[in-house]
Amino acid sequence: MSFNAIILEKDEINGFSHSLKTITKQQLLQQQGDTLVKIHYSSINYKDALALTNKSPVVRQWPMVPGIDGVGTVIESSSDRYHAGDTVILNGWGCGETHWGCLAQYAYLKSDWLIPLPQNITPYQSMIIGTAGYTAALCVKRIVDFGIKPQSGTVLVTGASGGVGSVAVALLSKLGYQVTASTGKLTDKEYLNKLGASNIIDSKQLKEAGKPLQKEQWSAVVDVVGSHTLANVCAQTQYGGIVACCGLAQGMDFPATVAPFILRGVTLAGIDSVMASYDNRIAAWNLLAQYLDDKILAHIGNTICLDECVDIAQNMIAGQTKGRFVVDVNK
Repeated sequence: MSFNAIILEKDEINGFSHSLKTITKQQLLQQQGDTLVKIHYSSINYKDALALTNKSPVVRQWPMVPGIDGVGTVIESSSDRYHAGDTVILNGWGCGETHWGCLAQYAYLKSDWLIPLPQNITPYQSMIIGTAGYTAALCVKRIVDFGIKPQSGTVLVTGASGGVGSVAVALLSKLGYQVTASTGKLTDKEYLNKLGASNIIDSKQLKEAGKPLQKEQWSAVVDVVGSHTLANVCAQTQYGGIVACCGLAQGMDFPATVAPFILRGVTLAGIDSVMASYDNRIAAWNLLAQYLDDKILAHIGNTICLDECVDIAQNMIAGQTKGRFVVDVNK
């Protein structure tokens, strides 16, 4: 058996390269795993874009098949958890970093990393959601579990045109929250309004250094940007509010003071999707299956092929994309 996959390579002589190559089953099974999955769809997340463009040291073993997301059918498994014919989803777990991922027609994975495809979601729709949407659901669930209610006030979503932001806006809106979307692309206003955003603001006003405490505006925040943006939204969060932080599009730094936390009781909650527990993954996906309808998912999703991934990754790093990109690995 042989199949197509994107291969990322790097050495001291030739440097970094990406190519679409033919891989054999024998090569694939050299990866540590217990479940062979025929991949139907993958997706491009921000971390995938960093790997595909080598803009950040995401990949830690070479050569590497990128792709932190995948949905497919189990072909064979030595685990009792899944059997041939089961449809499963992969999100994270170091795939595309230290283990060959799903921008390929087959993947050899560990059964502990997989979850069953939820009811009411098709395989294609699951990759419109992908790690970005699943991360958004973890953020939203953290806000809901914290006790923030729709009547508590407006919720801010930064990086709202991107994958995490798009799903966060849609999910919060469906749950009854008033959502303000922050974006650097004000031309996406119609797109964000259709997702449920009631107000759109220019992200530029959050990206510069600001005062330690600012006017209280948000009952909660989903932030994918980090750096000065994260510092500013913490300074603008209402007394007793929460900021769910899951990204670093502006930077990994956090140039803030303790003022919002000790004077307003603001909570900064870090959201990790890569190593989240099975129960947390199931809860997040159930939330998505319950509240994201076909119309919203179709509005967010775009379909590409394997040979288009690098171009989309470059555009994503440049901030020139919106929504989610599903990769049909068999075209």
